Amino acid sequence: MTDVTGASVDVLQTLFRSDQGGHEQVVLCQDRASGLKAVIALHSTALGPALGGTRFYPYASEEAAVADALNLSRGMSYKNAMAGLDHGGGKAVIIGDPETIKTEELLLAYGRFVDSLGGRYVTACDVGTYVADMDVVARETRWATGRSPENGGAGDSSVLTAFGVFQGMRASAQHLWGDPTLRGRKVGVAGVGKVGHHLVEHLLTDGAEVVITDVRADSVRRILDKHPGQVAAVADTDALIRVEGLDVYAPCALGGALDDDSVPALTAKVVCGAANNQLAHPGVEKDIADRGILYAPDYVVNAGGVIQVADELHGFDFDRCKAKAAKIFDTTLAIFARAKADGIPPAAAADRIAEQRMAEARGR
Repeated sequence: MTDVTGASVDVLQTLFRSDQGGHEQVVLCQDRASGLKAVIALHSTALGPALGGTRFYPYASEEAAVADALNLSRGMSYKNAMAGLDHGGGKAVIIGDPETIKTEELLLAYGRFVDSLGGRYVTACDVGTYVADMDVVARETRWATGRSPENGGAGDSSVLTAFGVFQGMRASAQHLWGDPTLRGRKVGVAGVGKVGHHLVEHLLTDGAEVVITDVRADSVRRILDKHPGQVAAVADTDALIRVEGLDVYAPCALGGALDDDSVPALTAKVVCGAANNQLAHPGVEKDIADRGILYAPDYVVNAGGVIQVADELHGFDFDRCKAKAAKIFDTTLAIFARAKADGIPPAAAADRIAEQRMAEARGR
């Protein structure tokens, strides 16, 4: 069903429903010459300019693209608030297969749309976009981060994203087992691409036993070849979550990893990974808690990358960023303490803390 504009009624209802939407601005972008179709969603600028990456993905429909932009941008508001950044939440999606339609002309057109927002939205890399893409986008706007060092940027943000997730795992280990190390623990990593392969390195250095899976066979082979005999692989995520003796499950691919099918099958005692929007729907966080599984909120532990790209706006310093990302350890512990004190799941506790910071900013 559509309204007079042709937009999905469901999408419009989501946009104006305060608990799921509440967005300040949603921009539909089209450049027929290059084939660009994009959505830029600004959820909140209460803490500062909205900051979030650009996802390039072959969505099944335009409605699905809008829905993803709304969900992702809302998540960025919470992530940036919990990371202590002076930025609100935004996200952009470009509709289409980046392997077939991504061109310089398309990226330049996208950069002009970002620039038209006058700094209300700062973009960076996400699924389907890379440092080289942000270099192109930055030719049309100053509000593109995640650029190459040669072009005044910070480079690949996946390095600090993985470092932050590892800090979240350490905090989970401290909370659950009384020791901030994964030594001797069995950790399953689903998705060993941009972020996941860096996370595997941290885990091996710390002495963990690592099991991996990925839909791309070459990504799995890269890890196995680099660490022969040190890493095991299973066929798919369904097999990974059922691995006997698994201590930690790390979803590091696309969202929705924790749903009504996967949660009952989990053998892990901790879930802590890099993927965004891991909870498939409201209520999953309670199902996880009811099973006695400790969940480290995704938008808290995967904030290392956004910390990095935000720093780029002020002249990038890796050591300064790494020190900020290291604080994810303390933030995660504080969330677990708040959850225990309030008698709520950690995901709800993180939301409360983030919402409090945004509310205080609006009241200034």
